[in-house]
Amino acid sequence: MTLSPWLAPIVWDGTYNLDILNEQFHQRGVRIGLTTFVIRKYKIFIQNFLQSAEKFFMTGHKVSYYVFTDDINAIPNINLREGRSLEVLKVTGYKRWQDITMRRMQLIRDLISERVINEVDYIVCVDVDFEFRDSVGVEILSDIFGVLHSDYFEKKRQAFTYERRDISAGYIPNDEGDFYYIGGFFGGTVKEVYKLTNHCHNAMMQDKAINIEALWHDESYVNRYFLYHKPTKILSPEYTWNYFSGNPAVVKRKRVVHVPKQYSEVRD
Repeated sequence: MTLSPWLAPIVWDGTYNLDILNEQFHQRGVRIGLTTFVIRKYKIFIQNFLQSAEKFFMTGHKVSYYVFTDDINAIPNINLREGRSLEVLKVTGYKRWQDITMRRMQLIRDLISERVINEVDYIVCVDVDFEFRDSVGVEILSDIFGVLHSDYFEKKRQAFTYERRDISAGYIPNDEGDFYYIGGFFGGTVKEVYKLTNHCHNAMMQDKAINIEALWHDESYVNRYFLYHKPTKILSPEYTWNYFSGNPAVVKRKRVVHVPKQYSEVRD
């Protein structure tokens, strides 16, 4: 598919002209923010993340990196291209990885409201255990975008691991759902990302008040949000490839890939 039922473009290689898009975004002087989280043992991924982003992410455009971490000394000193900056933001490291991943929504929301709204035009939120392997440019930008999960893009709705308990604020009924989006990569204008992160944070707090957590934590709430607030652009699994799943013959360019890891070692 290259177009969603609500006419949002689904971005695959060959569906756009990057030269034209780059010229349009340069004329507007667009500034782009990239957030990631480096908490506890996930610090082993940050150097590769930043180095690969410098090589492939928004080449030729103004980029501000916002790195949230519980260990400032773990952030390497990377030589940045002209027009790019890196800011390290100290946060608390939680013991449970579930708490870490869910608190991201609050932290991104607060960063936007306190300062980023005056610093960048678009904000892209990516997990640190991804690696950029090919060009990721302004073709991804839109009011609000989500990324198709490589595990599910060829599967039917019944196989999607939505939150199915109707008491949860992340609940999606069995007969609803368009696509299954990954929770570790989303973005858009600062205004729209604020709406998404604020909604997801409030939904988490609503569930926490009754002592439950959605099945896949922040990813479950992202999928709920995109069901009722349709993304204006959708990125294909080129942007979230996992070599352990999906059909590599369909996805010819693997632009962003999961770094292989032992979850038991980084999440304890």
